[in-house]
Amino acid sequence: MFNFTPLLGAQSPSPASQSLLELDGGVKVLVDVGWDEHFSVSRLKALERHIPSLSVILLTHATPSHLGAFAHCCKNFPLFTQIPIYATTPVISLGRTLLQDVYSSTPLASSVISADSLADSSYASGSDPIDPTLQLLLTPPTTDEIASYFSLIHPLKYSQPHEPLPSPFSPPLNGLKITAYNAGHTLGGTIWHLQHGMESIVYAVDWNQVRENVLSGAAWLDASGGGAEVIEQLRKPTALICSSRGAAKDSLTGGRRRRDDLLLDTIRSTIAKGGTVLIPTDTSARVLELAYLLEHAWRKEHTHGSGESPFKNARLYLASKNVGATMRYARSMLEWMDENVVKELEAVEAATTSTKQHKRTDSRQVGNRDNKLAQNAAGPFDFKYLRLLERKKQVDRIVAAKGARVILASDSSLEWGFSKEILQHIANDTSNLIILTESHGNLDDIRKDGKSLGALLWSWYQERRDGVALEPGADGQNLEQVHTGGRELQIHTAERVALQGKELLAYQQHLATQRRLQNQMPLGNSSSLETSADAVDETSSTSSSSSEESNPERQGKALNTSAAVANLNRNKAGLSKETLGVNVLLRQPGVYDYDVRGKKGREQMFPFVSKRRRADDFGDFIRPDEYLRAEERDEVDGQDMRDNGSNKKGKFGQKRKWGDIGLQGANESNGPGLANKRRQQMSNAAVKNGDVLADVFHDPDLDDLSDDPESDLDEVLNGPSKVVTRMQSVEAHLKIAYVDFAGLHDQRSLSMLIPLIQPRKLIFVSGNVSETAVLADECRQKLVPTSSESAEKSQNGVFTPLNGQLVDASVDTNAWTVKLSNALVKRLRWQNVGGLGIVTLMGHLGAMAVDDQESVDSTSKKRQKLLKEEIPEHNAQGAPSETKKQQTAPILDVLPTSMAAATRSVAQPLHIGDLRLADLRKILQSTGHTADFRGEGTLLIDGLVAVRKTATGRIEVEGGGLGFHDYPVRTPESSFFAVKRRIYDGLAVIAGG
Repeated sequence: MFNFTPLLGAQSPSPASQSLLELDGGVKVLVDVGWDEHFSVSRLKALERHIPSLSVILLTHATPSHLGAFAHCCKNFPLFTQIPIYATTPVISLGRTLLQDVYSSTPLASSVISADSLADSSYASGSDPIDPTLQLLLTPPTTDEIASYFSLIHPLKYSQPHEPLPSPFSPPLNGLKITAYNAGHTLGGTIWHLQHGMESIVYAVDWNQVRENVLSGAAWLDASGGGAEVIEQLRKPTALICSSRGAAKDSLTGGRRRRDDLLLDTIRSTIAKGGTVLIPTDTSARVLELAYLLEHAWRKEHTHGSGESPFKNARLYLASKNVGATMRYARSMLEWMDENVVKELEAVEAATTSTKQHKRTDSRQVGNRDNKLAQNAAGPFDFKYLRLLERKKQVDRIVAAKGARVILASDSSLEWGFSKEILQHIANDTSNLIILTESHGNLDDIRKDGKSLGALLWSWYQERRDGVALEPGADGQNLEQVHTGGRELQIHTAERVALQGKELLAYQQHLATQRRLQNQMPLGNSSSLETSADAVDETSSTSSSSSEESNPERQGKALNTSAAVANLNRNKAGLSKETLGVNVLLRQPGVYDYDVRGKKGREQMFPFVSKRRRADDFGDFIRPDEYLRAEERDEVDGQDMRDNGSNKKGKFGQKRKWGDIGLQGANESNGPGLANKRRQQMSNAAVKNGDVLADVFHDPDLDDLSDDPESDLDEVLNGPSKVVTRMQSVEAHLKIAYVDFAGLHDQRSLSMLIPLIQPRKLIFVSGNVSETAVLADECRQKLVPTSSESAEKSQNGVFTPLNGQLVDASVDTNAWTVKLSNALVKRLRWQNVGGLGIVTLMGHLGAMAVDDQESVDSTSKKRQKLLKEEIPEHNAQGAPSETKKQQTAPILDVLPTSMAAATRSVAQPLHIGDLRLADLRKILQSTGHTADFRGEGTLLIDGLVAVRKTATGRIEVEGGGLGFHDYPVRTPESSFFAVKRRIYDGLAVIAGG
């Protein structure tokens, strides 16, 4: 059984993706927890309903559309963190930096509390109704919390099958296996293969078959077979879930090289006139491809370009609040990238090693050459010309400066990040240009679903109302740049404002209501609400008479934190004892007890566990994580340790390391000195990582920021808050261009690969209505039905569900479970073919009685024996006896002697395996034979033996039996028999008798 339900992303202009896969036995697998740029909580209601029944969660890409709601679910949905989550290592690392950037860039990511929830809270507390227009924000997760959430994810590698662990409230997984394959769209992007019983499911959403500068193509095709066949693991699945986005997009003539040249020519036409080029992109995925391309283009122009090249006078920037950590992760994950990137790194290391050796021999003779090699030896992501901007004041200073510049900024939707602020500054200049790197759907969907800034500019580009400017390219072709013509551009800016008065009371009532609901859940976790309550208590202007500091009797007592917090909020929110109910026994003033309801065993009798320090005769045990180096700690908790860590305000009683400033007052008192020390550490780390390599790349526009001790720190408002949206109108005079850098499949890739995959069921998600309908009609015509199914049944196997619509994609299979007798198992002879064990057997099928009590222990068996002895005595007295019908199961036993003789003469040998001529050629060459391909599908060995493979898979061997004496043979045995022996070694020859 296999049921599929798209929660988000099916036939919708929204890029968010959430899919639910339900397998036999009640196993539910959630793939992706995506969100869009609106960050609306209403889009997560369907997901919230399924969380208590989920078994496993899988993540595919480190983009907001695939894991944007991950931190929100971990913080606000109590059971979410108890579900096992699996993803590749790049998705974990880059997803962590992505969400840290999102929550630090826009307050909308914290999610606005719905008006219905506020109304329920006011009704439960008996207070006045709350203004429905009030947009209160939930407490956002901190940087440390986001890092802890991503530490819960289990990392996986490509092509390694894994049996996941079930969640505590999930049924048994019954041998579910998951395997990750390269998707090619992002670094670590995944095509998931799920094997569960007879169901083989391939989940492939947002993949790219084309090889790029940083990323290799998707792992659909088998490279060893010449790239004409799909790999065995992904071929002929029972169900294929594929994305339809890009189905109407034609491939660019010239491929990747033409795309790169088009982007560089478009940039050159603008910076040659002294304009500014803004390229909105994401902060963790596609930005790697753009940053790599532009950095190497700047290197090439500075090294081999002419003296009048506009690239030499233009500066290159990358603006994102957490881009430094993203690039450090990229440097440590080069093995996940294309092989050309790895070769480039190896060449740099070889040049660096050679330079060191020359310096040791004779520094005077080769000094100039060494300096040149040292200057040019930079790794793939050791930036010489690309300057990273992580602070708002740095971005403001760069935008206010004059001169040609190219700025990569997050995000591509232009709804959050530095891209919106930069657009606001450069929109009114006709010499500036914005380059869109991905499409935002068709015009009808944009008008229906609402317009983000990115979608609005995309609609302007498609309408072309104010004309098109044609700029000459390097190859003579014209470059299209659309005029905006002074149209009004409305930019909405969301700001976080602290709560006061009745707003703070409404927020406290909401927390109290949510806590009461969580306490009624048997598996609830109120840690998120406790954190929110702590923030309320710290920022509230009212003081409680029952505080911890004023009561000396509380010192030294082990208190229940949730009970204490609930007690404080009960006093502030005005909840009565009748409202609390039975909880008043634990949460009234002066009562400090543990809630042992629902506990079992030792936790019920002794709820407080005293932690003891582990030690032995040689001393205390040490914690290895306290002795990590900076780069190792960066990998562990995702924090920027090179920049002296995140600025966390110290708390009383908190242990801090030597030299750290724990309290805010101490930090302020050491302001200039600490800022200078931190800037020195940042500059040293930048020089070490290749961010600043020579004085020629020095940027004078950022010099004045070094004198401001507060320039490195952006203000962050902690505590309860609300969102206030401000709108500003700007006249747009800049030009709009489009170069496709989305890295997604196009119409050619989909129409070529889907027939090669040959799925029995095909489900399309992640695309708008028109793209999905066109692709579904095309696949219904191209998918050829097998011999066992009709054409009508094959056409009905293509599904295009809507959000929330259940699709039954089960495949009709006839499978039986047969037990083998012990005598038959002892006679089995296994053969190994391609890493798989294969055996053939022939036996007699019979029936065996199944005992329902096979798993009972010896004590229960003795009781059952005593009961059986008492039953005949009871029946002897005349009482009626009921005979229970025994269940039977099929069993395969050894053939009797009479039947074995008859079947042995009928059975024929069977060859199992898939022999490839390329593999046979390598094997024969390794043993001393000469083997070359002659013609198509023919392998010639030693000039004597020809091996052919027909279209049906049949192997034909032709040639002289014993060979000729005048032809040199390196082995004592003849070529013909040597070839046959190697062929048989690659196949499993199973005798039928």
